[in-house]
Order: sequence, then C-alpha cells, then structure tokens
Amino acid sequence: MSPTDHTETDTDATETRTATATDDFTVTPYAVEGEIDYEKLIDRFGADRLTDEQVARFPDHPLLRRRTFYAGRDVDSYLEAAEADAPHAIVTGRGPSGTMHLGHVLPLYLAKRLQQETGATVYIPLSDDEKFLAKAQSFAEIGHHTRENLRDILAVGFDPDRTRLIIDTVDADVIYPLAVRLATYLTPATVEAVYGEQDTVGLQFYPAVQATHLLLPQLVGGRQPTLVPIAVDQDPHVRVCRDIAAKEALPVEKPGALLGRFLPSLEGPGKMSSSADAPSIELAAAPETVAETIRTHAYTGGRATIEEHRERGGDPSVDVPFQYLRFFFEPDDAELERIAADYRSGDLLSGELKEIAIDRITTFLAAHQRRRAVLGELATEIQPYRLTDAERQQALERAGVPSVLE
Repeated sequence: MSPTDHTETDTDATETRTATATDDFTVTPYAVEGEIDYEKLIDRFGADRLTDEQVARFPDHPLLRRRTFYAGRDVDSYLEAAEADAPHAIVTGRGPSGTMHLGHVLPLYLAKRLQQETGATVYIPLSDDEKFLAKAQSFAEIGHHTRENLRDILAVGFDPDRTRLIIDTVDADVIYPLAVRLATYLTPATVEAVYGEQDTVGLQFYPAVQATHLLLPQLVGGRQPTLVPIAVDQDPHVRVCRDIAAKEALPVEKPGALLGRFLPSLEGPGKMSSSADAPSIELAAAPETVAETIRTHAYTGGRATIEEHRERGGDPSVDVPFQYLRFFFEPDDAELERIAADYRSGDLLSGELKEIAIDRITTFLAAHQRRRAVLGELATEIQPYRLTDAERQQALERAGVPSVLE
C-alpha cells in the first residue's frame, strides 16, 4: 500500500506496504501463486507473530493452538477487552462466488468459538457486489451462491443476538453511504498501489466498501477492539482500513487482525485450496464423495511401496490428509501426535491415514449438514441476524451521514 495521504505513526508505517509479489510467490487479495514463505510474508506485511502468551489468552482452539492463525495486528487490545468483558467484535466475511468448501468455513467456526467463550459480537458481510464485478457471473448466479452460502453460515450456529449478517446489495441503504464517506480518505494512487490496476471503477471503489465492513461493528456499537480472522492474502484490506480508521474525524479504533495460513490443496505442498484447478471438499459433499476425493486426489507423504514405507516411514509435514487433521479435524493434540509418530515409524500406512482423515471430515460435515437441513425459509431464518433500524441509524450518525429526509 502506498504511503500517500495517511496519518500513521512511524511504527505503523509498514501497514502501507503493497501486497507481496516476488520471484518465488505472489500473495494479493486477487491472486495467490507459488510456494508461500509465511514468515517472510508477515515481515513484508509488517504484522506481528502470535506469541505463546497471546495464544494462551485466547479460548482454546486448534486453529490458534497449532498456529494455523500465526500472526496478527493489535491482538492484545482485543484480548484485553475480552478479558475485561468489555465490548469487542469479530469481522469475518464471505465472497459468494461459488459453493463453500472446507477452507471457507474454518474461520467461521473459529469466530463461533470466540463468540461462545467471550461474548464477542460477530459481523459477517457477504460481498455479492464485489463478486459480481470480479467474476464472470450474472446477478442471478451471484444471488444463488449468496443464498446457499447464507444457509451454510447459519448452519455454523452463531448466536443471533450477537451476530449480524450483512449483504452488500441488500443492505445498500447503510453500506453505500458509509462507503462514500470512507472513500473520501482513499486516493486512486493508494488503491492502485495496493490492488494494482483494476478493470472497472466498481472494483476501484470496492476498498471503501471493504473498509465499511471492517468498521461497521464500531459504527453500530461504538468504539471497541475489532479482530478480523482472515487468510493472509486478505491482509491488504485490513491495512487500507487501518489507514482510514486513523483519521481523526472517525470515532473508531483501527481494526486488528488474525492472519492465517491456507488450508492446503489436496494436490500437495505449494498448492493452495483456492487454486481454480485444485479439487476441493465442499460442505455439501456426501460421505462417499469425500472418501473418493481424498483417496484419489490427496497428496501423501508416504513411500513408493508398502515395504519401503514400513522400513523408512512417511513424512506427515507434507502429507495432506495429516495436515487436514492438524488444521482442524483432530482436536486432540495427543492423538494427533500419536498419528504422526505412527506414520513416521511406518506403522501407519498412507491409505490408513487417508481413512482417518475421511472419518473425521465426514463426521464434521454430517453435523454441519444436519443443522443446515433443518433451516426453514431463508428470509425468516436470517431476520434475527439483520441490522435493526436503530443500528442502521446509529452507524450513519456516527460516521456523520444523517438521513437527508430528517
């Protein structure tokens, strides 16, 4: 991100860096290519590694305990508010351009755990407008994906009293005027430095909408620490918003972030699950589909023959079924280490490890699918999660955008 027109202190100046593109890998909100060096990436983004002490202060969760979410920004202020039972919020959204798969839903389950344990308010924006602009899909197609994604989000089981679902085109009465207000703090040079040259003026404007998403909990509920758990490629959105939030005219704090590694593609090391050509496991997948996908496509760290594997053992660090267990699907650390040790010793074969992953993933999906199946009409189910009229008015007033009809 360009340092143009910002008011950050010297210690925050690294937030204005652009998304990273090197000879080895590229990480931007719109492109992830190559084998990522996660440590190098957070150094260049100017984020902070999570410490053991910080992780211990969070509610226990494998995504944090095992450092899938491994870096962040202003994490301490969020933790202090949670520990003091003071207002604090989480923002984690969804771009509805297709069906949801495992990689999409893991941050939502983390957000649910934090909400359950600390009472955090969770805001979940769905950027249907941005996906219409960025993808070769019609409004009808994006609308279909939005409705289906909403059902999956509702199936996670958030507390409706502490959760707000925002759909950009549906909630345009509040999102658009707030985005216009925030757009006054963005220059074309800044947007181009962070996101590159965009195909349409709609995408050039979208960073103001993204900033609206991240600041909305404070514009609705007042100044409070906000944490944004996202994959590391989405960090530029947070950095741009933090520059905007630093403007003295806005009654908000800079949002913090939890930055996460990508769930590996089934294709193996160096591949991300967002790859267009990679097989993925959708949330609606039947057990037999999950089993066939993993058995056929999952890269293993095993040896070429059973005899060699028994003698030399496998490598769990590159084995995708093991990595899926490590990310989320085997919650018990002792059991995870037993599986790893058996695999390294050769006692556990690659096919057997695949079957363990299939069992854990299908169990998780079965529970998710059961909750989804009992949902009623979407318009009725979503109503308790929508912004109220009073919340909409509060957000606009706090941003200095009163109604023209009043």
